[in-house]
Amino acid sequence: MDYFSQAFISAFKLILTLDKELYFVVWTSLKISLASVSLTSILCLPLGILFSLNRFPGKKSLQNILNTLMALPTVVVGLLLFGILGRQGPLGELGLLYTQIAMIIGQCLLIFPIVLNLVIAGANTADPRIASTSIVMGANNFQKNIIFIKEVRFAMMAAIVAAFGRAIGEVGVAMMLGGNIEGYTRTMTTAIALETSKGEFEFALALGILLLLVAYIVNVLLERFNRLNV
Repeated sequence: MDYFSQAFISAFKLILTLDKELYFVVWTSLKISLASVSLTSILCLPLGILFSLNRFPGKKSLQNILNTLMALPTVVVGLLLFGILGRQGPLGELGLLYTQIAMIIGQCLLIFPIVLNLVIAGANTADPRIASTSIVMGANNFQKNIIFIKEVRFAMMAAIVAAFGRAIGEVGVAMMLGGNIEGYTRTMTTAIALETSKGEFEFALALGILLLLVAYIVNVLLERFNRLNV
């Protein structure tokens, strides 16, 4: 049996036997990504609705900036935050570098424009008569916003799912801000890079399989929300 086939068998053994080290890395990735997406969603969901419903000077320019930030390289985010959170940086005294908090901050900045843009796009496709009709029916401003949010809820959920998929597969920010510390900041992506360089191909392959499984689940959920929104 060739090396690659044997590696696949060993990788599936690690997965099926619930290897403690393997699943701790998976749990760390999920925990950091879920925290990042939750914090970003709390800010971006109402902000996206307000952005869509209101007109203000510079709105088009701000939208162009958000579109540009969606393609922002992860290493650039990591580099900027490394300089800010490092010992020589303005927030160096907080000691956040090489912690999970630093990784969460980095992922939040990375997925912020993604969530915000997708929410704005979903809100812009909603029936523009919803707001005016709800006011005619006697709804106050708060009730009007709630009605509008219900109308675009599937687009909002799709934005959250897409952001989670982006966060869970991120490597640049995780490596630069987390330091790939075993038992603390090591995520699936950083562990794959490290274990492959060490020659532990089976362990890296097991993580890669689980990462693909998570990505598949995310895509299935995203497709479902898109169908519900049609």
